Amino acid sequence: MSEQTEAPVSGTADPARRRFPLGDVKSGFLVSLIALPLCLGIALASGFPPVAGVLTAIVGGILGGLLGGAPLTIKGPAAGLIVIAVGAVHDLGQGDAVAGYRRALAVGVVAAVIQILFAAVRAAGIGVAMSPSVVHGMLAAIGVIIIAKQAHVVLGVKPTADTPLGLLAEIPHSVAHANPLIVLIGVIALLILFGLPLVRARWSKSVPAPLVVLAVAIPIGLWLHLSSPHDYRFADAPHHLGPEFLVRLPGSVLDAITFPDFSQVFSGTSLQYVAMFALIGTIESTLTVLAVDSMDPAKRPSDLNRDLFAIGAGNLTSALIGGLPMISEIVRSKANLDAGAKTRWSNVCHGAILLLFVALIPGLVQTIPLAALAAMLVYTGFRLANPREIAHVGKIGWDQLLLFLTTLIVTLATDLLVGVAAGLALKIVLHLARGVPLTAFLRPRPEVTRDGDVLRIRVPGAAVFPALLPLRRAITKNGDGVTEVVVDVADAAVVDHTFLTRLDQLAKELPGATLRVEGLDRLDPVSAHPQALRRRRRS
Repeated sequence: MSEQTEAPVSGTADPARRRFPLGDVKSGFLVSLIALPLCLGIALASGFPPVAGVLTAIVGGILGGLLGGAPLTIKGPAAGLIVIAVGAVHDLGQGDAVAGYRRALAVGVVAAVIQILFAAVRAAGIGVAMSPSVVHGMLAAIGVIIIAKQAHVVLGVKPTADTPLGLLAEIPHSVAHANPLIVLIGVIALLILFGLPLVRARWSKSVPAPLVVLAVAIPIGLWLHLSSPHDYRFADAPHHLGPEFLVRLPGSVLDAITFPDFSQVFSGTSLQYVAMFALIGTIESTLTVLAVDSMDPAKRPSDLNRDLFAIGAGNLTSALIGGLPMISEIVRSKANLDAGAKTRWSNVCHGAILLLFVALIPGLVQTIPLAALAAMLVYTGFRLANPREIAHVGKIGWDQLLLFLTTLIVTLATDLLVGVAAGLALKIVLHLARGVPLTAFLRPRPEVTRDGDVLRIRVPGAAVFPALLPLRRAITKNGDGVTEVVVDVADAAVVDHTFLTRLDQLAKELPGATLRVEGLDRLDPVSAHPQALRRRRRS
């Protein structure tokens, strides 16, 4: 048995490392088609030059693919870090976008070094202990912020507000002053993105929606002559079209390289963003790797710490040449699996193909309308902030809904780090109110015994989220030859939702053993977690 943070042990070399699977070239190509427009859009939304997102995907694909411990996850820029990146550019630039961009790169360098240190001390599993409701609240807030920013680009209007709530409030004004022909591109793109998944035809499942958007939006942009500045009238109102509504790239890949400005890297503002990049990036990457591993048909466990080292090394390289921060990204990783990827070479191929795109056909990339990219981000934001997520969390229990809403609202009102901290602080307060001893947070110590091929782990005091990391370490250290893992919570005053949820995931990661929880029968369920529901039915 192997635990997720350790490399799998085998008596023979991995066959995937001995040969280059041609099928991964196909999956890498398909992923690159999806990644190109998303990388451009994420970079623009982050306040970075569009090519910065492609640089990140190239580095993440090639370097991350070769060094990483999660072979099927795609490394690259992600919507989940847009809020941090654009905030860093804005706050560090103080009105100068170029200066803010270069100072944000310096922040990325320091954050990357911290991620490498996290990997060195084997702290990649920190994401496992995060409350799912807090994570969902964080992602929902990111989705709302993305929609608030990109809706104005879809409408062809430059907003005056710069805060999430201000941008949301300004959307009606932008609708009233929208550029009709730019709206045409954006609305068609949104119809494709929302409508294509509803089509039942077989071909619709094999054609990426972003690629269809580009196939439609680029000809419309050419028909509207967006590359040439000109005015037109619609309903007797004057409007303008021009190259400012198209993607712009440097003359060559070498021209895209930008070096960091370290002049303010140890300021209070910079350190705040260093913490956000390092922590949020690590947590998101960990959760993505766990999710992709659960979808892998071969059920191969990834090495989280090795993969975090690869992400840190990729982020360091990316920030030094002008790229965005990267994580293991779930949408492209799912597409990679669906395309039949088997090994890390699909990730490497996706990075190499993106390099060819920007090196050989930059002219084609520069015919992409910004409204089409913004529509893709609005669609991504909607998926992150899907109203059904609130209903789902609410069904689990009132406390989980409170954690979700607190993280969401505080993030929108302040920033991502404060929002996540508020959610975690509330979770601790709720546990303390339910009688969880303080030692359960400060010094969780599961007691481990082994009887033959059965590993028993007793969790005294409280089975809450801080106990997850020592529990995983205990399984890793004592798990060789084990066929059953029993987690005993009979002496725990509280068993929280995060603990049970992560145990469910851990059970799926044990290829040679089963995991069973004992002691839930003596507790009163307060959530709709499956373990709690089974307890309720037995009662």
